[in-house]
Amino acid sequence: MSETVRALIVYETMFGNTERIARAIRDGLRHHLPADTVPVNRAPSVVPDDVRLLIVGGPTHAFSMSRLSTRQEAWKQGDVVLPIEVGIREWLAALEPPTGRRSDLLRVATFDTRIAKVRRLPGSAARSAAKLLRRMGLRPLTTSESFFVNETTGPISDVEIDRAQHWGEELGRLLTGTAKVA
Repeated sequence: MSETVRALIVYETMFGNTERIARAIRDGLRHHLPADTVPVNRAPSVVPDDVRLLIVGGPTHAFSMSRLSTRQEAWKQGDVVLPIEVGIREWLAALEPPTGRRSDLLRVATFDTRIAKVRRLPGSAARSAAKLLRRMGLRPLTTSESFFVNETTGPISDVEIDRAQHWGEELGRLLTGTAKVA
């Protein structure tokens, strides 16, 4: 009997744009396996045993993952949709790294949202998160991905939502071994 596996997407969002991307990735993944989203303030401190793909995403602030100070600045700009006390930086610092067979089976992927007009600037929340996950001994499924918002508070275009869904489908194909060979 085959074991049921799923993907878990942990996201941080200030204005809802990263949440929309997380849900689009989830929708793409669901073509291949069950997938759930959870806001970072409700994310588990231990990756559940049935999770084979952990995806972590958040907004890029000051060329990296947000800090309390950058989330406080975001709070001043508009209606923030999540509590600002915890972001993916803090969650990853508290996450218990899986050990043994669990760490061999678990794959990770990371994404971020960034302002489109500064897309060429260095630094990325996704790449910073990926580095922390690698230090925990976890292996990436693929390279990090960035999705672009028009302004700090959004909106995010439908093109980026579609791109996120396609990325989710590709992650599902890679994880389940149904990726197309070029």
